[in-house]
Amino acid sequence: WECTLHTFEVTASSRHYVDRLFDLDPQKVLQGVIDMKNAVIGNNKQKANLIVLGAVPRLLYLLQQETSSTELRTECAVVLGSLAMGTENNVKSLLDCHIIPALLQGLLSPDLKFIEACLRCLRTIFISPVTPEDLLYADTTVISHLMALLSRSRYTQEYICQIFSHCCKGPDHQTNLFNHGAVQNIAHLLVSTSYKVRMQALKCFSVLAFENPQVSMTLVNVSVDGELLPQIFVKMLQRDKPIEMQLTSAKCLTSMCRAGAIRTDDSCIVLKTLPCLVRMCSKERLLEERVEGAETLAYLIETDVELQRIASITDHLIVMLADYFKYPSSVSAITDIKRLDHDLKHAHELRQAAFKLYASLGANDEDIRKKIIETENMMDRIVNGLSESGIKVRLAAVRCLHSLSRSVQQLRTSFQDHAVWKPLMKVLQNAPNEILVVASSTLCNLLLEFSPSKEPILESGAIELLCSLTQSENLALRVNGIWALMNVAFQAEQKIKSDILRGLSTEQLFQLLSDSDVNVLMKTLGLLRNLLSTRPHIDHIMSTHGKQIMQAVTLILEGEHNIEVKEQTLCILANIADGTTAKELIMTNDDILQKIKYYMSHSNAKLQLAAMFCVSNLIWNEEEGSQERQDKLRDMGIVDILHKLSQSSDPNLCDK
Repeated sequence: WECTLHTFEVTASSRHYVDRLFDLDPQKVLQGVIDMKNAVIGNNKQKANLIVLGAVPRLLYLLQQETSSTELRTECAVVLGSLAMGTENNVKSLLDCHIIPALLQGLLSPDLKFIEACLRCLRTIFISPVTPEDLLYADTTVISHLMALLSRSRYTQEYICQIFSHCCKGPDHQTNLFNHGAVQNIAHLLVSTSYKVRMQALKCFSVLAFENPQVSMTLVNVSVDGELLPQIFVKMLQRDKPIEMQLTSAKCLTSMCRAGAIRTDDSCIVLKTLPCLVRMCSKERLLEERVEGAETLAYLIETDVELQRIASITDHLIVMLADYFKYPSSVSAITDIKRLDHDLKHAHELRQAAFKLYASLGANDEDIRKKIIETENMMDRIVNGLSESGIKVRLAAVRCLHSLSRSVQQLRTSFQDHAVWKPLMKVLQNAPNEILVVASSTLCNLLLEFSPSKEPILESGAIELLCSLTQSENLALRVNGIWALMNVAFQAEQKIKSDILRGLSTEQLFQLLSDSDVNVLMKTLGLLRNLLSTRPHIDHIMSTHGKQIMQAVTLILEGEHNIEVKEQTLCILANIADGTTAKELIMTNDDILQKIKYYMSHSNAKLQLAAMFCVSNLIWNEEEGSQERQDKLRDMGIVDILHKLSQSSDPNLCDK
């Protein structure tokens, strides 16, 4: 009963606040708004009550009324901002009442205090995850008006930069802000006397430059007070600066480096940015700093071998990252119970970041991979990561495994000792595409002929799985499926080759041979070439699939394809010509023989050489029927071409 009474009291007092907004005396309305402002500060219950009782539409009405005093309009914006500070549901309610157009309209007022209150409220709403960023870009005049307001005060600068950095998601937004002069308008704020303004301007540049060459290339040449932006960013990286400033400027320099605006061997990257990011990975840093530090470093070094080597020997980074998996440990010095609770909920982000950074570190260098794998329990950690519930951790673990699977040595040892293929096959069963792409790339490596995992993987039904990947809508999955099958077919026994052909079906093989992507086509030809190797296999496959394969070969040789595709196709013909019974399929096909003749006189030496392999396999002396075949080719004029080629200046052709 007490509880019900209490709720009733709150609602009654809340109702009183709302009622006062409708008073006829403007002075009383103003006082009512001010009292409401004081009542809601830090009181989420009160905020929710006022929203339920309909305070928002009335506040917005008063805010937009031309007859309202500026003071009243400003206080309304402050209360609305306070309501937005509550829960996500509060923000949703405000958005439903169309608060954003009302506040944007308010920015056209001449009164600075009112503008600042509107901007503060807009900032609070836009930093909420429930607010769609596109609401900022709906009216094309808004961005240019915000750019113009940047010069009004340090508050307009802080709030507008914060709005931009939260609403800049993806290349379209970046281009929009860039075209409205964001770089020129925000650059000078990096030397503002206000730390908050400097920080928000820096965050703006970090999101504007991310994966954006156009912005990055522009930033390199911008100077403020005679100092170039990269130099300003480097100053902000120094150890005496606040951590968020060091991290954000490191992100700016990282984006500029990845876009090619700063060289990877530039001292500002090697001696400043990279060491700063490694520092962020240490135990002393907060969880989110360690996560951001590791992820940014992973991105910085992802494609550069030299940076990978430097990072791997900076501050024992490889060992330091092992701590990411032991967090929070029992001896954690976290005395703040709220902090501990937060960190326990986010510990998976540390594991994800560590996997990402290990993947980048081990992308190219064999010694680094060895060091990573020798780090305590590393393979077990990856195996555990593959079965974590969070998709991001799983993806990062698969990336890490993929990076390490490029090592021949490790495929033969650690990968075998830990039976990594088992969890990997499990991941491939029903994962989303982004995981499937990396997992199937890893499987390609585990199916190379020297990998001890190849046998058990095939026994666990890999061929069927790979054949189904080749039918995917996703290009990368088609390529990986066919690539892995190509690896499986290399020097395989006949049973496995038959399984592949059965699993693929002739229709699917044709589908792949007419794929619009040249990569799929090349890998499919590679698969055919591997299937058609060793005589008994060639004869067996051509006896069952000969007609269709010859048809496919004809189509490709007639089509508009590049030299590599044609060369690979002629090599397949040369393999068929090497069969005992299979070669008859060529000899009885005048169309194909004419094509071989045509390519012997082709302007490209590679194609000439491949066509000659076909001929030499057809006329090889020590085989039955070689005389008849030689006579037929002589009648076709092929032997004359051979004589001509023996005088060729190309030593390869001449010798052949």
